Amino acid sequence: MLQTCPECGAAWHDGKTCQADFHQMLFWESENPAIAKVHHLMVLCYHLQHPSLYSPEGLAEARQLLVEFIEHGRSPGEIRRRNRARVDSGQRNWKIKGTSASYSSYDPLIEWTMTAADVVAGGVNSYCDNVRAWAQSIQATLEVHSNSS
Repeated sequence: MLQTCPECGAAWHDGKTCQADFHQMLFWESENPAIAKVHHLMVLCYHLQHPSLYSPEGLAEARQLLVEFIEHGRSPGEIRRRNRARVDSGQRNWKIKGTSASYSSYDPLIEWTMTAADVVAGGVNSYCDNVRAWAQSIQATLEVHSNSS
């Protein structure tokens, strides 16, 4: 029986979930630190496609992060320096992580052109290129979604 992810719509083959793909990518990064240069994009992409992991404020922040990375070419270090005070857990009055009482979703649901499953299917040798392509596809899809909402 074929199942699909209720958040990103990816097909789950043989019980392999999106979380399994996420863990596969983390494993590849831990085994080969050179490919971890796209870690910031991988985590962001996975979470953007699984919005319940974010609070509503966290999702808005994540969407802006993707714009900063993709459209403005900002580095993770630059983003950390620029946002340090604003996102400091001791100073902000909003949560990043979704909770059972406050979590995000897309309305209507988004049909993604690329998911974590596609990155994993591409294999470790194409990992960095595929994560970058995934991030680009998410940014493009979110742009269309924002303009149609």
